[in-house]
Amino acid sequence: MSYPEKVICFWFLTIPFLLSNQVTIAQKKAKPVIIGYVGGYRGNIIQTDSIDAKGLSHINYAFVDIKDNRAWLHNEITDTVNFRKLNELKTINPNLKILISIGGWIWSKLFSDAVLSDTSTANFAQSAVDIVSKFNLDGVDIDWEYPGMRGDSNVFRPKDRTGYTNLFKNLREKLEDLEKQTNKKYLVTTAIGGSVEFLQHTQMELAQEYLDYINLMSYDFDDTYDNMSAHHSNLYTPQAMPYIYSADACIKNLKKVGVKLSKVVLGIGFYGKGKIVESADNNGLYQIPIRPVFGGGYTYLKDSIVNQKGYVRYWDSESQAPYLFNAENKIFITYDDEESVKAKCLYIKKFKLAGAMFWEYFSDKKLYLLKGINSEFGYD
Repeated sequence: MSYPEKVICFWFLTIPFLLSNQVTIAQKKAKPVIIGYVGGYRGNIIQTDSIDAKGLSHINYAFVDIKDNRAWLHNEITDTVNFRKLNELKTINPNLKILISIGGWIWSKLFSDAVLSDTSTANFAQSAVDIVSKFNLDGVDIDWEYPGMRGDSNVFRPKDRTGYTNLFKNLREKLEDLEKQTNKKYLVTTAIGGSVEFLQHTQMELAQEYLDYINLMSYDFDDTYDNMSAHHSNLYTPQAMPYIYSADACIKNLKKVGVKLSKVVLGIGFYGKGKIVESADNNGLYQIPIRPVFGGGYTYLKDSIVNQKGYVRYWDSESQAPYLFNAENKIFITYDDEESVKAKCLYIKKFKLAGAMFWEYFSDKKLYLLKGINSEFGYD
């Protein structure tokens, strides 16, 4: 064989190998993210030895508070310990990212004041980045509940609409400054509602340009309805009830305003919510509620309640959501389980969303639901 023939033969044999490697790399990059919110807001030390580090791509540490228009560690002593312990999980999964999540339902009261002016916004963003830098973390997640709307006795004003966007712009700029010092990539993400009202009070079509991920809180839908027991984390809206919220409806809302679905992370509730209802009709679904009752995390529900103690598990095929009903006590419980989680994972892959996120990690201590997500996304 002549030299040119050898060269041609070499490349003929090598090119398929190189293309195969490129495909493998592309497949790895395309793996959906799995973002778990881990709560330390009660001042608790997190049991990180119970966290499946290989089953997650990101951990959002919830929450960092706001004080004097700055990001503030409300429980600094335990937060400091938790940051160290969470970072140690990178010895198990070097690709794991740890972010601080600022706000949440209780600690969103002062966002509006913090971003009221360009100066206050810059100072607030810098204070968040300083926490990331000090504890060697990977980024900032903003869980503002809610810009321009009432949440938990929060300050809100019309200017929040632009203040929200400006906050992400400042965070991105200041994290890029930090990147120049550390040669490390940092993330900016947010947790959002997908309602029309939320999108009217924000500029998600502009804000998304500064964001790596948009974590859609597609749960707690039941809080919207005072007059009926409804699913809190359903995937679809019933055809005969177009006013019912669903993950799919929220995704369509985001798409309408121009949000890139490739950045959207679909939320899953790892907990159940209960109500005593007036009637046993329709096995408690869409009935008039009397008062709320304890639902509990999914591990508790699966091990102690599902098809036990008078509770029967039902499946709403149209909404792609399970629920429990105790006919004797007229207790209705809405929740996510393995079947609904699988449906959501298939939805994520079908519409090429960024991945899945969930609240809250320790609500499912035996990892029933996380294992399901891992299986669907190839984390096994």
